[in-house]
Amino acid sequence: MRELMAENEALRGQLRALIDQAENNHAIMMRHQAFDLELVAAGSFQDLVTTIFRQLPVISDLDIVTLSLVDADADIYTVMHKLGVDFEILPNLLFHEDASALGYDRPDGRLPKPRLGVHDPALHRAAFPQPPAQLASVALVPLLRNARLLGSLNLGSRDPERFTPQLGTDFVEHMGSIIAICLENVISNEMLKYIGLTDALTGVYNRRYMDRRLVEEIARARRQSYRISCMYIDVDYFKQVNDTWGHGCGDEVLREVAARIKAELRISDALARFGGEEFVVLLIDADLNSASMVADRIRASVANQPFVIGAGTMLSVSVSIGVATLDDFERDHAIEGVAQQLVAQADQALYQAKEGGRNRVVASV
Repeated sequence: MRELMAENEALRGQLRALIDQAENNHAIMMRHQAFDLELVAAGSFQDLVTTIFRQLPVISDLDIVTLSLVDADADIYTVMHKLGVDFEILPNLLFHEDASALGYDRPDGRLPKPRLGVHDPALHRAAFPQPPAQLASVALVPLLRNARLLGSLNLGSRDPERFTPQLGTDFVEHMGSIIAICLENVISNEMLKYIGLTDALTGVYNRRYMDRRLVEEIARARRQSYRISCMYIDVDYFKQVNDTWGHGCGDEVLREVAARIKAELRISDALARFGGEEFVVLLIDADLNSASMVADRIRASVANQPFVIGAGTMLSVSVSIGVATLDDFERDHAIEGVAQQLVAQADQALYQAKEGGRNRVVASV
């Protein structure tokens, strides 16, 4: 009788353990389903990678998560940076010029599989350049789309038994496929957004971007009480360049003018081609004095060094610049109207620079 009771108690203990395990597995599954939904809902590149780094270590009880992306020509990094992604708050986001840096061997041409095992500081340096102390086991999960390796999701734990070569990989492969799909979609959307906001000829922003950026910056300047300035820049006698040397030569002049303007700006400033030979610059936290000094540097950089066009043709080019500053934000007025007024003031100053003989800067006071 006692043996039967002991056996029943042992069975009940096993049953409770199975129920606890089932409930724990269900909770884990629900957390990962919620994570998948949050990934799919991410509206931008920064939202997506922030979600990965914020949520995955928590729901999977990991000590480190890094994300490696193949970015051969730095296109992804460049575009995301221009769209405002703050890489300083994403230290575990890694970019690699070549897929071979990810460490997936494909001698037979087959698609790479997840690699699980003991953490090797030398072998896994690319995936974990700054590993936490006592990192013991890792899983490197390839991110694949249409047989193309986009990158690698890298998971690390201080538990040496967490990732071993004997473990099944179905779960991490599923996670990798969801992240790969979301990454491909969000990167494509961000690239299209960037193309829609960029001037195809010069590579700087277009008017659509500047109109949007002006509204954003005026709203921010109102909250933080700093000044913003605007330059309206026009290439002098540009029609003569086209008429004399052809439109191809004119295009080269515009590209070089844009490059010289950009070289005088800070990373926080914005440059846009408004159309034809006209450019607009937005200077953040700059009063009329400092903006006028920047404008004169731009004028001098264009005028003082001849342009080398085509097969060695030397052209002298100059620009005229109007400058205006917004320091009274007229809080009772709509921001869109204030933005238009700021550009109009710079445009009026540009007209005065043209009337005054060109190759000069006029500040609106």
